Amino acid sequence: MAIKNLVTKLGTKPRSAKTAAIVLVCVIALAGAACGGESMSSGQGSSSGDSSSGGSEKTAAMTAASEETTAAAAKSDSEKTDPEEAELARAEVGKKEITNMIPADGKRPDRARPLPENPPEGIEVYPATTNRSVKVPIRYDRQPPTNGDHAPIWQNCGFYGEPIQNRFAVHSMDHGVVWITYRPDLPAGQVDTLLPYGEEIYVIVSPNPGQDAPVIATSWRVQLELDGAGDPRLRKFVDQFRISEIAPLSGNRCVSGIGRPAA
Repeated sequence: MAIKNLVTKLGTKPRSAKTAAIVLVCVIALAGAACGGESMSSGQGSSSGDSSSGGSEKTAAMTAASEETTAAAAKSDSEKTDPEEAELARAEVGKKEITNMIPADGKRPDRARPLPENPPEGIEVYPATTNRSVKVPIRYDRQPPTNGDHAPIWQNCGFYGEPIQNRFAVHSMDHGVVWITYRPDLPAGQVDTLLPYGEEIYVIVSPNPGQDAPVIATSWRVQLELDGAGDPRLRKFVDQFRISEIAPLSGNRCVSGIGRPAA
């Protein structure tokens, strides 16, 4: 309406056609710029508001997704716990196992050690039964046996070049001993690798014709099969499971018993 009135006034005044045309063009240009600027400003304001709102929603969604991923990863890690490790963590002296006996040398027992939180991979954990001293022959379910009733006397610790009887070795494990057994056909070099273990406290080493694996490490209720004497898991097993707290008479030592070790 303002432009129309201006054009009307220009038409009524004695101006030249050229001057009138120039003025009219300028008026139209200014009006267009004003409208366009208002529109662009309005458009930008709207766009800016939408962008801010959308950005906030996107950030919130990404945060929620990240938290969900973290929770899922934590749950996955907890589910990766090895079944044997979980069973070992729950292990304790059985209700039918005897826990009072004078140590082998009559002195105060050595303090039992807690079960490891990171045992060697591949261990097998067996249930508690009884640990009575009996004189009748004993038949064991596993070879070598891991626990159960045994002879009244225990096997002295050390290295043996000949097989020893299960019932004596089981009594020693009841005292917290680790029993390392190997097949008689194990190469001589590997047997030499096992020799130093026989010099350690709470360790018995002996050949065992009845086993399948080349080398087996056994403590009360826990066993580990190994491919050879050089397997690093053997060292870890001995260090972690001798004088174990789940051996009912752990710390009672293995001296003054039966057997004359070669080393």
